[in-house]
Amino acid sequence: MPGYLYLTIAIVLEVIATSSMKALDGFNKPLPLLLVVVGYPVSLFLLSLVVKTVPVGVAYAIWSGMGIVLVSIAAVFIYQQKLDLPAVLGMSMIVGGVAVMQLFSQTTAA
Repeated sequence: MPGYLYLTIAIVLEVIATSSMKALDGFNKPLPLLLVVVGYPVSLFLLSLVVKTVPVGVAYAIWSGMGIVLVSIAAVFIYQQKLDLPAVLGMSMIVGGVAVMQLFSQTTAA
């Protein structure tokens, strides 16, 4: 179970780092820069711990898929970006794919 806890933290840090990139303003804003410079390496470090107990394909699918969805949701609230129906449908398929892997795949138990 610590693998999935680390994975959750890695996803949150990656989402914070990615969401902060737009606010960097050419590396002129220190807080967003700090969030990016700390968020990505720590996220990748945690992901490297996750793959010790969770199959790498499963871990990466969850990390990247949930990252896509959560960054898109964060952008709606932070930057007032709009998500149209195709974007929402596509992200729903990503979430559905991760759910199918978790619920039905024998790979996740490896």
